[in-house]
Amino acid sequence: MQATIKHFKLSDWACIGIALLILTPVINGPAALLIGASLANLGYSPKNLQLAKITKRLLSFSIVGLGFGISIDQAIEYSQQGFGLIVGSIAITLSLGYLLGKYLTIERKTGYLISTGTAICGGSAIAAVSPAIGANSKQTSLALATVFILNACGLFLFPLIGHLFGLSQVQFGYWAAIAIHDTSSVVGAAAAYGDQALGVATTVKLARALWIIPVALISALIFKEKESKFKLPYFILFYLLAIIISNYLPYFNWVYAGIFEGSKQLLKVCLFFIGYGLTAKSLRSAGIKPLLLGVLLWMFIASLSLLVIYWFY
Repeated sequence: MQATIKHFKLSDWACIGIALLILTPVINGPAALLIGASLANLGYSPKNLQLAKITKRLLSFSIVGLGFGISIDQAIEYSQQGFGLIVGSIAITLSLGYLLGKYLTIERKTGYLISTGTAICGGSAIAAVSPAIGANSKQTSLALATVFILNACGLFLFPLIGHLFGLSQVQFGYWAAIAIHDTSSVVGAAAAYGDQALGVATTVKLARALWIIPVALISALIFKEKESKFKLPYFILFYLLAIIISNYLPYFNWVYAGIFEGSKQLLKVCLFFIGYGLTAKSLRSAGIKPLLLGVLLWMFIASLSLLVIYWFY
């Protein structure tokens, strides 16, 4: 570790310094993402920081920390009320993704990964399902690039659309959890909308993310790859544990409140690091057809879920 620090470049230290600034309330989530993307496109990406690995770890920590601010009664209520919406959106998205993928003549595994990422939870679902179906690095990268681009759009657009339609905090929380891909962007958009929206979105999103497990197992059976693997997203279990601890051991509420607020700030740092991946090169690598599939699926599920939530929630 010491040797690595000695080789840090100016861009590495600049990244660390800005990340520390983002931990303060001065910069919000969308701005953090935009700063990261701007630095990357100007050629100031850090040289010695493994941002992908760091972001994955910090995101897990921040999600678990958010569990300390969730009421267990509300978590159960939101999960139960959103169950039909979750299952329906996953089934419809996977079915439509299969049909559109065939129509657009997209390579089967690439199309399936994009559909899975849209249906469940973006990069996490793709990362879990890829080894289960034996996808290669190019297929996985195309799917990740596609959903990542749409994630960035959702982070900025959804709060604006929510206010335009006059969505309540609860309605927006449900909509963000169903229609935005990655957990980081869901939480970022919901946090910008309000604390109640954040609670709803985080709970429903992680209830939706639990479907990674059956979908990955079924996917392995469908594709029948000899060396299929599946990795359980353990942070979801720790998130549930955090909710249980904070609700049944209320003597340390001031500690839980601090962890919850700190986790929201840490999430902004994750968005800042994620922004470094939003470059012109990543946009080109996504390709026209995979990106078109991602956009069509996203527009469909976002529009349909918005109508359902607007009228019935």
